[in-house]
Amino acid sequence: MIGAMDDDRITIIEGPPPNFDPVEDGWALGLLESPSLYDIALTHLRTFNGPALVERCHRTWHGGATMYLHYRNMVGLEERAPILAARSMETDDGHVLLLWVRLEYSQSGIMQDSPDQDE
Repeated sequence: MIGAMDDDRITIIEGPPPNFDPVEDGWALGLLESPSLYDIALTHLRTFNGPALVERCHRTWHGGATMYLHYRNMVGLEERAPILAARSMETDDGHVLLLWVRLEYSQSGIMQDSPDQDE
């Protein structure tokens, strides 16, 4: 479950660390243009008011700031990831917030196929 405490962050306040799924959509990969190595990942989070959190993201981005997802990793240490895009969906179980986040290549744990793996 997530909560909102500061204007520039969305904080997971209970539950396990988020699962980050690799993103291979063309529009999302365009967000990665950088001299540094990053991965884009998608996570799904339950929330009480997804549309309000998406609106907070839009206000923060419109103001020229970065919105962050704050969470605890598997070891219990606090981490944060910049949110690149957000969408809210309503399901039978309540609101689900979809967040596309930027993870440092080493922190993502997402395995990328490389040409060397076949050798």
